Amino acid sequence: MFETPGGLVDRRPHAHLAGYTDALKAAAAARGADGLRGVVFHSDNGAQYASNEFAQLCEGLGVTRSRGAVGTSADNATAESLNATLKRETLQGRKRWSGAREARLAVFRWAPRYNTRRRHSRLGQISPITYEQQSTTLATAA
Repeated sequence: MFETPGGLVDRRPHAHLAGYTDALKAAAAARGADGLRGVVFHSDNGAQYASNEFAQLCEGLGVTRSRGAVGTSADNATAESLNATLKRETLQGRKRWSGAREARLAVFRWAPRYNTRRRHSRLGQISPITYEQQSTTLATAA
């Protein structure tokens, strides 16, 4: 699922680690009692994701980190597909946004629709939130 906590779209071209840790904490808080326990966080090998601080935060939140192998583009195929969909559905044929504020607003409007209403063929034509709820219900029943 694509989350949009506070630090996801940063104004700085190279966001400081605090932006990433703040975003992860905000996502955990937004999800309630179990927060992000059991979530897999896949990323590239950027320094912010490989840092000890980020590793400790993930461990404390119950998040499993998954980083792609260096030079293996297939590891990031899902993330790249998400980025392509985000760009296609928010830019809608334009080359770019007029500014950072417009880009942030577009992402924050798009993400809830992506999670709650947009049907995904990989999930059997249901939304990510419905899939997650069904998976949680099945795991609890088992």
